[in-house]
Amino acid sequence: MMAKLQVTQTRSAIGRKQNQRETLRTLGLKRIGDVVVKEDRPEIRGMIATVPHLVDVKTVD
Repeated sequence: MMAKLQVTQTRSAIGRKQNQRETLRTLGLKRIGDVVVKEDRPEIRGMIATVPHLVDVKTVD
């Protein structure tokens, strides 16, 4: 079974670069405080690496 990542948006996307705003939307985050749980996959890790200053990531079972 693959581990999961809990991704929480902690900062606003306002004033950020277009690709960072699109990355948040692709992850399923729309506003501060939104939380999504994603599989721990290289693609998801890459998205998180694009916006590490806007999100908080925890590993969940």
